[in-house]
Amino acid sequence: MKSSNICRDRWLIAAAIVCLAADCRAVDPNRTSSQYVRETWGTDRGFPRGPVYSINQTSDGYLWIGTEKGLVRFDGLNFRVMEAKITEADSLTHVLQLLPDRDGSLWIRLRRPGLLRSAGDVFQNPLELFDRPHASVAAMTRANDGGIVLWILEGEASAIELRGGKFVTLAAPVAFSRSPVLRLAQTQNGDLWVATRDAGLFRVRGNRAQPITDGLPDLKINALAHMGANELWVGTDNGIVRWDGARLTKAGVPRSLDGVQALAEAVDRDGNLWVGAARGLVRLNERGAAWMTADASHPAVTALFEDREGNLWTGSANGLERIRDSVFVSYSSAEGLPSDHPGAIYADREERVWFAPVEGGLWWMHEGQRERITAGGLGGDIVYSIAGGSDGVWIGRQRGGLTRLRIKQGAIESTTYSVRDGLAQNSVDSVYEARDGSVWAGTLSGGATRLDHGRFTTYTAANGLASNTVASIVGTAEGTMWFATPQGLSAFSSGQWRTLTKADGLPSDNVNCLLEDSHGALWIGTAGGLAFFVNGRVQAAAGAMLGEPVLGIAEDPGGALWIATSVHVLRVNREKVLSGASTDGDLREFTLADGLRGVEGVRRNRSVVTDANGRVWFALNRGLSVVDPARLTREFAPTMVQVESISADGAAIAIKDPVHIPGGRKRVTLSYAGLSLAAPERIRFRYMLDGFEGGWSAPTAQREAAFTNLAPGPYRFRITASDADGGWSGHETVVGFDVDPLFWQTRWFRLSVLAAVALAALGLYRLRLHQLTRQLNLRFEERLAERTRIAQELHDTLLQGFLSASMQVNVAVDQLPEESRVKPMLTRATELMKQVIDEGRNAVRGLRSSKSASLELEHALALVRDELGEGATGAGFRVIVDGQTRALHPLLRDELYRIGREALINAFRHSRAKQIEIELKYSPRHLRMFVRDDGAGIDPHILKTGRDGHFGLSGMRERADRIGARFHVFSSASAGTEIELSVPGHVAFQDQPRRKLWFPRKW
Repeated sequence: MKSSNICRDRWLIAAAIVCLAADCRAVDPNRTSSQYVRETWGTDRGFPRGPVYSINQTSDGYLWIGTEKGLVRFDGLNFRVMEAKITEADSLTHVLQLLPDRDGSLWIRLRRPGLLRSAGDVFQNPLELFDRPHASVAAMTRANDGGIVLWILEGEASAIELRGGKFVTLAAPVAFSRSPVLRLAQTQNGDLWVATRDAGLFRVRGNRAQPITDGLPDLKINALAHMGANELWVGTDNGIVRWDGARLTKAGVPRSLDGVQALAEAVDRDGNLWVGAARGLVRLNERGAAWMTADASHPAVTALFEDREGNLWTGSANGLERIRDSVFVSYSSAEGLPSDHPGAIYADREERVWFAPVEGGLWWMHEGQRERITAGGLGGDIVYSIAGGSDGVWIGRQRGGLTRLRIKQGAIESTTYSVRDGLAQNSVDSVYEARDGSVWAGTLSGGATRLDHGRFTTYTAANGLASNTVASIVGTAEGTMWFATPQGLSAFSSGQWRTLTKADGLPSDNVNCLLEDSHGALWIGTAGGLAFFVNGRVQAAAGAMLGEPVLGIAEDPGGALWIATSVHVLRVNREKVLSGASTDGDLREFTLADGLRGVEGVRRNRSVVTDANGRVWFALNRGLSVVDPARLTREFAPTMVQVESISADGAAIAIKDPVHIPGGRKRVTLSYAGLSLAAPERIRFRYMLDGFEGGWSAPTAQREAAFTNLAPGPYRFRITASDADGGWSGHETVVGFDVDPLFWQTRWFRLSVLAAVALAALGLYRLRLHQLTRQLNLRFEERLAERTRIAQELHDTLLQGFLSASMQVNVAVDQLPEESRVKPMLTRATELMKQVIDEGRNAVRGLRSSKSASLELEHALALVRDELGEGATGAGFRVIVDGQTRALHPLLRDELYRIGREALINAFRHSRAKQIEIELKYSPRHLRMFVRDDGAGIDPHILKTGRDGHFGLSGMRERADRIGARFHVFSSASAGTEIELSVPGHVAFQDQPRRKLWFPRKW
């Protein structure tokens, strides 16, 4: 056992360490220049040429840059040079100053013609609107109440402020120096400060201007910045001074800034003064001045601005630069570390961070101090593993075995164990102190050794360990010890060994690192990705990035897992991974843009750890990096989304209320921007179109949405954006637009087409009706002519022959004596012949017409009962006529008479009814005939099949079919029988009423 004092080599890196504990929202003033994330935009990245004079931001989130070439709008990714024709001779160039007002409009001071106010793409001269068309604006500033204060020259100099839509004079016309005014500022007490080119500084109260030159290092004042109540920082061509409320002083100004040519100033939200100088950028606070430029070749900084997210923007002749805090703070040789390649790390309870460079040695950082540990020969050895213990720190070494360090009264005591003491091997790859106080040492090729109360016990592959190479050791709450080896994951519990391999669910047998989380789950980093052991079962984590070789795992106080893989630094939601619902979209990947110097993990035990304050430390291939997860949740402001343009089939559509898309366009494209200037490349969007099928889109980095084949009608485009950390605020930007219909898509056109189709259908119907009527009339006429011919033939042949024969027989009968036996027979024959002749005449008469020919149909049917004579029952009988009677086609009238007569005869003879009636209903469209009785009804079988030898029902149906009528029989034993006959009006009536219109009078 060896004991020694440490050899200390102290030097301050306090600024870099203290900054980690701050809850910063502006650019962190405690970081060194190398620890900021800086990004520049020059002509190679789309920035227009020309020096930058002014930078500002409007309420919609856009950054505006005033340059010699004109006015430029920036959304974090793309520049747009604004174009506007001011006068015939002037355009929008030489933008000297920019200020947004409370309404979101941008005030633009030009070299000439003077002043513009912009709302969107519309530019106006506000001086003309307020009856000051000839005033010249020398400078402008924001008033204490948020208004715009202008210093104007209109005969004499005066200051005016825009309030409530009109200008109010703040300082009456005053006798003033003829020196050009360069800058304007207002302190909280209402004093207006005027900086001139060669007459120094003036304080204006009312109509009195007081020159203040005592203490000025130069009479040319380029910049003014107020701070606090009445403090004013004055930047001149030859240094910086401060107005403390009573006088100009250099108190608080470091001597290093003497003679600095200050060109621009800005005070951030944390009270730091940033000065743009001819030699670059300098930060000034109570800790002193710190130059942010690496060398004197940096161009002059001519514009400064802090945006709503705390980013600092600088402008120069070379373009635009953004300086921002990063998620991670990184340390390497640039910050004074001994190496850019850290290995094992450990954070103890005293907030010391121990780290071991891969080249060798051991160091710790604490409260701004860095110390090298040389005790026990550690200065000349390579450290593989560092672990905390109840009484000091355990160190696993490449050659020196296992060392315990204790810090007592500023001195470090070391105790080293080696093979001579019972250690399995002097190359110790992993160290772990168990809950029972025993210490486990995993060696490079000799197995695992347990040190318990001075006694060493070694376990190797022969005892059940998966491999004699042990990369990581961890003990779980239930007492199981787990060992990561290249041949699987071994567990030791109650004296028994078991090994889990790929066959048990591990992504790979090669296990690199282990972590037991706050809920008792065991996380396993393998060469094939991340896995976890819960409820006695191993399961691989889902996601492509989690399938990379995992080299380090840590858990933050919020339960998130921080992972270093061979090529990525990741944060993942623990619960989502356990539930199997995690995807790559749920991961947060950190890159160089987040402040990392490298993103490759290192192969050392405990290369990712969490300290006592909840910060997570990473040993990576290019340095040591640390992140504060609690600060990360406050890092990013909600993203503002602006729909910048709408186009239809490539043609631009004006975004105004309302937005109309011309009809017939096949593709509508909406372009939008996510206005988060800190890390716009991380912004993701989700959108949906109300009125169109589909819900919210999947998150996308694309900055345009296209929709095809939109039907005419109203739509609402809704879009929301994540912040740079992947959080969704829920705020939506909504743009409504209408797709106009083509003429054939309009409602009136569709109604017109519908009406035309209806009229055409009605016309075709009436044409067809006319054709059918004509065909029926022709058929009736043909039938009538045929019947007339038959009647004529019967009359001229058969009846005449019978009549001649009858006359001859009558003559013969008259000549026979009375006693002749033949005479009675001939007399009977003559009677029969007379009967036949009468029946023949009746038949001929029937062929020519019927009894209804000389009577109305209803009158003819009313005589049917009388025809039956004694054959009629004693039932009551009536004829009902509904509607106005109309002339019927003769043949149809005969058919109707025969059908009605047959129905009445059947009712009188067979129904045993007490009441029989026939009803005729005349209407323009139909003639309907009903024959009803309240008798016994008709047997259903007879209704269906008829009665043998009887053809009454079948005859009526056949007659109805011949005339195009509908024939129905309704019958029941309790209700009697009803026969309905319905004939279309165009078939039944001779006289069709003439209509004035081609459609019915009633719809």
